[in-house]
Amino acid sequence: MAKWGEGDPRWIVEERPDATNVNNWHWTEKNACAWSQEKLKELFVNLVIEGDGVSCKVSEMEKCEGEAIANNRKGKLIVFYEWNIVLKWVSNGKSSKNIEGKINIPNLSEENDISEVDIEITLKDSTDEGEKVKQFLHTKGKDTIRGKLTKYVSSLKEEFTKGMILPKKDNVKENISNITSGFNVKMQMNAAVTPTNNNKSGGCKISTTTIKQNIKFQCRAKEFHNVLSSVEMVQAFTMNPVKLEAKKNGQFELFGGNIHGEFLEITPMKIVQKWRSKQWPSGHFSEVTIDIAERNDHTEVTLTQTGVPVSEELATKENWDRYYWDAIKRTFGFGYFM
Repeated sequence: MAKWGEGDPRWIVEERPDATNVNNWHWTEKNACAWSQEKLKELFVNLVIEGDGVSCKVSEMEKCEGEAIANNRKGKLIVFYEWNIVLKWVSNGKSSKNIEGKINIPNLSEENDISEVDIEITLKDSTDEGEKVKQFLHTKGKDTIRGKLTKYVSSLKEEFTKGMILPKKDNVKENISNITSGFNVKMQMNAAVTPTNNNKSGGCKISTTTIKQNIKFQCRAKEFHNVLSSVEMVQAFTMNPVKLEAKKNGQFELFGGNIHGEFLEITPMKIVQKWRSKQWPSGHFSEVTIDIAERNDHTEVTLTQTGVPVSEELATKENWDRYYWDAIKRTFGFGYFM
């Protein structure tokens, strides 16, 4: 059986001189937060918008809050971005006092077409001359602003992600047309995904989801508990050496260190873990709760995993199915239920 991160020939790295992500099989993630903030600042600060006898300049990017992430999923680029932007603008009026205001862009994200993004124009002090500038920005000025937003999205997909899709070992390069936006992937069978609160890592907000799964095993509850708490049994279904201290605050490392964390609670009917994948953003952990309930003729296991990065949603669900549940059933003969 292929191990998580090892063994599967699609994951072998020795064939490339740089030993990096052969055939683009791994899900790789690149944080675009800092790059995006600098790019948006470059596009907007000192931007002059003029026409109809009106001229104004964006003097400052007052706020730029949100996140942007680029992923390579099996050779397909996926980008996610969500920004709340506030720009300050100034116009030299006929009087000695400048006319000032703000441009609010609260919902720049891959879920909205640029033409649907809200752009709100506000005026600091209401005067006849100021209202004229505001009206100009509200009508014709928005086209210039949307043009810059389009430029940002284009740069994020083409400039920032350059090099994320590596040449395959036969030197065939992937086409840039593989780039898509968003994570609207339908989950299959018994997995339900719901949005949860955002966490922060490295100064950048991480969007997370909750994964829920319900699995049936043909065994006693105690037997299933032993599968996840006994070093010998964990090594049997992972086919890999493990580090496991099955007690509160005990540490664990599975699949060559690709999965690691800490036991927060462990009882015959419940296991709670602080759990992370090595591929996730540095320092970010999820919380895994495994409830074990013995029924008349089987044991029902319910997995609830909170704090899963949105970008890792599908891969994490697939890995639970393949490297935990299916592997346990095959290794110990606990059977399948339709």
